[in-house]
Amino acid sequence: MGVTVSEREYANFGKCIFLENGAVKLGITVDMGPRIIYFSLNGRENIMFEDRDRKFTEMTDDYGEWVNYGGHRLWCSPEVNPETYYPDNAPVDYVIGDGEVTVTPKPTPFGKSFQITVSMDSTKPVVTVTHRIKNVSGKPSRYAAWSITGLTAGGVCKVPVNTEKTGYLANRVLSLWDYADVYDPRFKMTNTEIRLRQDAFMKKAFKIGLNVKDGFAAYAVNEQIFVKSVPDHRLDIEYPDFSCNFETYTNGMFLECENIGEIREYQDGEEAVISEKWMLLDNPGDVEPEIEKIRSCISGS
Repeated sequence: MGVTVSEREYANFGKCIFLENGAVKLGITVDMGPRIIYFSLNGRENIMFEDRDRKFTEMTDDYGEWVNYGGHRLWCSPEVNPETYYPDNAPVDYVIGDGEVTVTPKPTPFGKSFQITVSMDSTKPVVTVTHRIKNVSGKPSRYAAWSITGLTAGGVCKVPVNTEKTGYLANRVLSLWDYADVYDPRFKMTNTEIRLRQDAFMKKAFKIGLNVKDGFAAYAVNEQIFVKSVPDHRLDIEYPDFSCNFETYTNGMFLECENIGEIREYQDGEEAVISEKWMLLDNPGDVEPEIEKIRSCISGS
C-alpha cells in the first residue's frame, strides 16, 4: 500500500497531518504544539492520551498557560518553569516528504529551536520519530533532549530492569521524585522489570527513572501494545535526574514513557538529538506485556 499522507481536522485539535500505511495510523497536530496526538493499529482505538477538555495545564508568570493537549511531545531537560512550560499554542511549520512529516514550531524566547520528524514504514506497524533541539541562543547552553509519550488511561507499562553483571560495581539506577510513594499499589519492581499501572481512580502522581539497557519499554492498552525503543544507556556521558535515560510517570489521567538524552553544554547552532522507533503489537484481551515476548518481537521485526 505504501504511506499515504493527508491533512484534516481532528477532534478539537485543529488541523492535523495523518500518515497511514494500512497497518497503522498516526496523527500530528499543526495548529498547536506539535503533538503526535493519534497512533493506533488499523481499526483499533487511539493509544495516545487526548486532553480534549484541557484539564492538564501549567501556568507561567510571564508567558501564560501551557496546555498539555495530550499525545507525544518534545521537551527540554532540566524541568524548570517557565522555560519547560513555555506555551506551545501557536501553529507550527510543516514539511511533507515521502512517507514522513517534519514539524517545526517557532524558536522559543529561551534560544531553543524544536523539531520532530516522523517517518512511517511502508507496510509494518513501525514509525521512526527523530527529535532535535537546536541551540539558537547565540551562546553555549546546557540541556538535554527529552521525548515524552503521553498514553491513554487504563493500561500497564512494563520496563526491563538492567541485569548486566558488573561484579563489585552497581548496575541499576533508580530515581524517585518527592511525590512518589514506594508503597504505591500501581507500582511493582522485581529483579527483571518494573510495572506501573495507570489507574483513573488514583489521582496522585508517581514517577520513577532508571537506566534502561535492554532498549525498549512497553505499554498495553486498547488491545494493543505500544513498544517504544530506548537509546542505550552509556556510562561515558551524563544524563539528567541522577543519570536516567528513561522515566515513566502516571497520574489519574494518563501514563508517560519518556526518553532522555545526554545533558551537556551545546554550542550555538549545535543540536541535541533523540531518535526512537515505535511499534504497535496486536493484543486481544489486553494481556499484560511480557518482556521476553516483546524482546522476541523486536528482534524479529
